[in-house]
Amino acid sequence: MIGKHSASNAAFTPDQKIKLLSSGRAYFELLIRLIEHARENIQLQVYIYEPDETGQQVADALIRAAKRKVKVYMLVDGYGSQGLKRSFFRQFRENGVHFRFFKPLFKSRDFYVGRRMHQKMLVVDAQYALVTGINIGDRYNDKPGQPAWLDFGVCIEGEIAALLCNWGWTTWRNFKRIKNAPCEPSLTAVDFGYNHIGHIRVRRNDWVRRKYEISDTYKAILGKAQARVIILSSYFLPGHAVREDIRGARRRGVQVEVIVCSRMDVPLVKDAERFMYSWLLRQGVKIYEYSGNILHGKLAICDDEWMTIGSFNVNDLSARASIELNVDIKSKPFVREVIDHMEYIMAKKAMRINAEDFTQHNRLWHRLIQWFAFKFLRLIFFLGTFYIKQEDPRGN
Repeated sequence: MIGKHSASNAAFTPDQKIKLLSSGRAYFELLIRLIEHARENIQLQVYIYEPDETGQQVADALIRAAKRKVKVYMLVDGYGSQGLKRSFFRQFRENGVHFRFFKPLFKSRDFYVGRRMHQKMLVVDAQYALVTGINIGDRYNDKPGQPAWLDFGVCIEGEIAALLCNWGWTTWRNFKRIKNAPCEPSLTAVDFGYNHIGHIRVRRNDWVRRKYEISDTYKAILGKAQARVIILSSYFLPGHAVREDIRGARRRGVQVEVIVCSRMDVPLVKDAERFMYSWLLRQGVKIYEYSGNILHGKLAICDDEWMTIGSFNVNDLSARASIELNVDIKSKPFVREVIDHMEYIMAKKAMRINAEDFTQHNRLWHRLIQWFAFKFLRLIFFLGTFYIKQEDPRGN
């Protein structure tokens, strides 16, 4: 959905230090290092927080920060993080970490009704920020015999971190305006190995707040590209508007390449994705199925000029039922680095879907399953868009 109220022409902030991140050991080492260098405040907001070894390592770092008198605020989604038992999250509250759940209207182990807080963000001292699609858990880390799920994000130093700090406070306070939010950058210094300087803007989707900025970004990428668009999406189920934008790009002769999973943690979604293949192949879209461990990343690239990256999946759940956070980046050297990474995945880690082979092997029974999965998920996405409120922010 493209929102007419969105700030689609929002200005980019120049001269931000940036570094591309991918899931795995190096990502969590950086996350913990940023926490350990915090002096004043930490905001961690994530969809899934697992009570496993990786989750405990991050918890230990947050607790150590709180004991240093750093103000630590931690918000996790009530559906995505329902695996957190009271015995696990009690350690946060007992050690000075301000912890709570973003609550859906109704949830069970299998589904929820209401908005998801799907964004993944860490802000340290309004000076450094991580914006990613990476949740916290062993699945996103490198473990013996278990490579991390493939995901991406960015580390940023600069004014954008202060903007993200304000957004974090807004989310924490249930989207009420905050006066004098503690978002003045401190003197914290962390060498995170940045290798690019770029122009960045923050992009959000939240239909309740009438924000469709990430949807507008995808429309701009597909509408303004002159030569090439690359989309990497873990749950690729484009709605009508995005399909029309893809069709328009192809009619202009733009090469559109999509990288998706060959298998995923929700098999029903993979069936629904494959329902889209025939239409995409008819448009001349190049489809690549990632053959490594589970693909969980979310990004899109416009030519070699600019890109978007963060938590947003190309489907109606992200567009209409979730709170999502991306950043758009203009920096040719940075974008070129990401393109090189995507080209390596397409050449070495993925299989291109051949239209003739797919049609030949996709039998009627398979097509019926895929059609049902697609229609069922569209219905679930529609029913899942009810406004909900968080628990009282004072009830820590």
